[in-house]
Amino acid sequence: MAKSVKSKVSPPETPLPNVPRTRAGRIPVLNLSPQLPDNLWPAKAFVGEVVPFGATAFREGHDRIGVTLLLTSPDGNTTEHPMTLPIPGTDRWETQVQLGIQGRWEYRVRAYADDFATWEHNASVKIPAGIDVELMFMIGADLLQRASAEKTRPAAERAVLQAAATKLGDASLPLPERFCVLEDEGVHQAARLRPLAGLQTVSEPRTILVERTTAGVGSWYEFFPRSEGAVRQADGSWKSGTFKTAARRLPEIAAMGFDVVYLPPIHPIGRAFRKGPNNTLDAGPHDPGSPWAIGSAEGGHDAIHPELGTVKDFTDFLGRARQSGLEVALDLALQASPDHPWVTTHPEWFTTLPDGTIAYAENPPKKYQDIYPINFDNDPAGIRAEVLRIVRYWISLGVLIFRVDNPHTKPLEFWEWLIAEVNAEYPDVVFLAEAFTRPALLQGLAKVGFQQSYTYFTWRNTKLELEEFFRSLATETPDFLRPNLFVNTPDILTEYLQFGGPAAFKIRAALAATAAPTWGVYSGFELYESVARPGAEENIDNEKYEFRPRDYHAAEAQGRSLAPYLTLLNRVRAEHPALRQLRNIHIHDSDDESIIVYSKYLDAPYTGTGRPDALIVVANVDPHSARETVVHLDVTRFGVPFGAPFEVQDLITGATWTWSADNYVRLDAFGEPVHILQVRGHGL
Repeated sequence: MAKSVKSKVSPPETPLPNVPRTRAGRIPVLNLSPQLPDNLWPAKAFVGEVVPFGATAFREGHDRIGVTLLLTSPDGNTTEHPMTLPIPGTDRWETQVQLGIQGRWEYRVRAYADDFATWEHNASVKIPAGIDVELMFMIGADLLQRASAEKTRPAAERAVLQAAATKLGDASLPLPERFCVLEDEGVHQAARLRPLAGLQTVSEPRTILVERTTAGVGSWYEFFPRSEGAVRQADGSWKSGTFKTAARRLPEIAAMGFDVVYLPPIHPIGRAFRKGPNNTLDAGPHDPGSPWAIGSAEGGHDAIHPELGTVKDFTDFLGRARQSGLEVALDLALQASPDHPWVTTHPEWFTTLPDGTIAYAENPPKKYQDIYPINFDNDPAGIRAEVLRIVRYWISLGVLIFRVDNPHTKPLEFWEWLIAEVNAEYPDVVFLAEAFTRPALLQGLAKVGFQQSYTYFTWRNTKLELEEFFRSLATETPDFLRPNLFVNTPDILTEYLQFGGPAAFKIRAALAATAAPTWGVYSGFELYESVARPGAEENIDNEKYEFRPRDYHAAEAQGRSLAPYLTLLNRVRAEHPALRQLRNIHIHDSDDESIIVYSKYLDAPYTGTGRPDALIVVANVDPHSARETVVHLDVTRFGVPFGAPFEVQDLITGATWTWSADNYVRLDAFGEPVHILQVRGHGL
């Protein structure tokens, strides 16, 4: 990790008399990162994230330059971080900094003529060759003499530079003794910490919004409170579960290592056009309806379904969650059932068709007759004020995370406004976008403020698909898009899970838990629920339309539960900080089309343990077979010298092996289809 020093921000550019300032600058500094395209919104990071900074900087000719990151924290403290040139000839300078304070950070990049490096290079070439020897010593002596006179340097450092200048300028000393100044560590340290700089250019500032850690790191578990504790009555009707019965499930969720509990809408459900089992149009008198059909005579988005309990019951549920180390995420679904109070009090918030009816929601061929979408253009000020009121209300009760339903069906500028308004007042509030939509729109939602996003992960199943997807998350969009890799949802049961058996569930969980800092599970996943409704990509007897209590304890007692495996994955995540970073994934090679290999590495200064953290994930993504292959590793990506053997331990089975750059593996889908290997040795 590069050393940093406190500093004052340098002036933008060394003034040149009678020369107008240009956009390029005397030493051009271009293509700063992180930043968003067009620099319309700030780049994003989370507390504890290791952020790579980069800039392209160069000058004419062969004189050397230096480049420094000037980073100002939200409390106004500016530090300098020297940048390096990892690939000579590219002019691309880089450094990494772990950001540890929530708020808005500002950074600039300073490029300067590195007079010492230029002299050192020229002297190291000319003096041994007997070219301009005394001239080189004179130039060096003058340079170090001027540096030793700088009052901003510590006295001890000035003394070192003065002594070196005297030695260079003393022609009576033997040449080797004068030449050794080029190798003096004290001189080099002074030049690194406070460069002997001539000309300089400082870039325009860029902003990074650093949000709380939960905005970027978490293990989510989704469940329906009404199903927890639901009981079927003798007449075939159901007695709904409540917040009180649902709270009994919280310690078990926490014991699996999850830290966020996500609840679908908890509001009153409309009766008009209520959907029956499996999305049918003929709901019976006891069918509970979809929680996303919000609103009835009992209230709308600021009300609680009376069968779940009261406001006090809900706040008690939040308190029980906190006691278990869990945070509660609430669904924010901006839509209404035909029975919602808004339909009569604010009909302008909907779209009226030429025949006088209100348009219901459609996603052809799907129809949602029980839901009216909101029109955000008829009365934008009115609907904005109402949504802001609703969000503030739930925040006042203790909710700080909102999973937003179908945000891509609402105007982008609305979300930009709402999130900015809420976060200005409540910076800890996190919004998750359920954005299963086109890439540009999905990314646009992230750019304007959403802290997290659902992704296309559920539909990326082959080795090639996953490699491309993981690379994109880590290298193309990490400055603004934070993926939440849900393995399933009430709406999504992919063919991979329908027909892959228990191995498919293990594989998908392991990939989601290790590839990104945030992942999620919808209840039933741990029970291998995999029977789809015919013609649909969702579970049969879908919980969206009916009560679905589950006997988790019986399944685990009979060995039919994935809960122990999920617990293990979350424990590995908790113990290995490399898995809580997004940008550090590196894809390696294997000879098999179904074996994906990637590593995650975090250097010692960032782990909090004083040791680096390195893991290798090797997964057989074919849930129907055993695969044998050779994996090929770039071991330098996780801190091992090229050609050196090293030890790995499988964190799933406990087995250990000695590995090198090329290794044989066998992964059986019907046993353990995934290795999660901790790299040991070589300081790891």
